[in-house]
Amino acid sequence: MTWSEVFELLAGGLRETAWMVGVSALLTAVGGLLVGVLLVLTDKGRLRPLNVVLGAIVNVGRSLPFIILLVAVIPFTRAVVGTTIGTDAAIVPLTIGAIPFFARIVESALREVPPDVVAAATAMGATRRQIVGKVLLREALPGLVAGLTITVIALVGYSAMAGVVGGGGLGDLAIRYGYQRFETEVMIATVIALVLFVQLVQMVGDLLVRRLSHR
Repeated sequence: MTWSEVFELLAGGLRETAWMVGVSALLTAVGGLLVGVLLVLTDKGRLRPLNVVLGAIVNVGRSLPFIILLVAVIPFTRAVVGTTIGTDAAIVPLTIGAIPFFARIVESALREVPPDVVAAATAMGATRRQIVGKVLLREALPGLVAGLTITVIALVGYSAMAGVVGGGGLGDLAIRYGYQRFETEVMIATVIALVLFVQLVQMVGDLLVRRLSHR
């Protein structure tokens, strides 16, 4: 295989990986944020039983290795997108696997907000919604962005594992060409592309965190 053919395959794999990771990251950000906020809000009082149940679900999601989760949710994936092969199908298990991970990061970031800030907002008559939106989330924003960066990088690794079952992207490219067909050039190019992809994500995330921390 010539290097021009390798680069053509690599370009397609990069597009598929970027699509899988991008959509999954967006869904994870929304779902993980909602679950993380609920974990904080239901930690005390009459809603404590809800916190226990929700926390148990999150822990179950985090405890399953992604490759097992990928196979376990095949019926659900087929019901949602109509197939279990391809990038769109891979987005389902990617999101299911990443939401519990990010939810715990959100919970941790919100708990690091100084209690005095929350107490001051409460004393000024702020509602619970205002405390969450204008105090907790705003104060924890750098930590949330840093946590989302970590989650996106984890999704890149998950997307590569999705290639084992035909999920598309760079992982699928490495399995089909680099491993099964012994195309060393493809394997090397895939490894380099994944490293550069992760470095780019980390650089953008670090830049955003620095800017948010010095507002």
